[in-house]
Amino acid sequence: MTGTVYKSTGSWYSVKTEEGEFYDCKIKGKLRLEKISSTNPIVVGDKVDFIIETQDEVSIGVIQRIHERNNYIVRKSVNLSKQSHILASNIDLLVLVVTLKDPITTTSFIDRFLVNAEAYSIKTLLVFNKVDLFDQSEIEIINDMVRIYSNIGYKCLCTSTVNKHNILELREYISAKKIMFGGHSGVGKTSLINCIDPSLE
Repeated sequence: MTGTVYKSTGSWYSVKTEEGEFYDCKIKGKLRLEKISSTNPIVVGDKVDFIIETQDEVSIGVIQRIHERNNYIVRKSVNLSKQSHILASNIDLLVLVVTLKDPITTTSFIDRFLVNAEAYSIKTLLVFNKVDLFDQSEIEIINDMVRIYSNIGYKCLCTSTVNKHNILELREYISAKKIMFGGHSGVGKTSLINCIDPSLE
């Protein structure tokens, strides 16, 4: 069977088949050692082939093959092994959520993120969130940042989950795409996702 990895715990993977069914899978032993230069051989977004085996009267999926990735996004491993940690693969769009305060997102952070995405040919949307918190001078700063990044080709949206500002536009822009949300803790990634679709919780 063939499916897409929807969740990874490091040793188990939730795989959704093309028919819409979910299976708990693990990796075939050899797969862990063959041509794997990252700290995690399988990531969310990977397309995989798997078979169903029965172990101790329990049926589990065993991943046999990883399909070639269209792209992926990485961060360097914190250890000294020079390995990378792949965050996700086969991404249609990266959504970088940033805020001017609570917490602050610096332009250097934004630029590093964009360079990483460009290195792997992944399109990025910049979302300037929590605009309901800003006074007029801060709105002007945000507008300047939007102007800078728009002028070099990036789509930018200013959003608020409090007053639902541009939430519909955001939902329409990401519709039918495989999305990865990025950004500092506290910028509102989860709030945005739940605002787009409350059923996700």
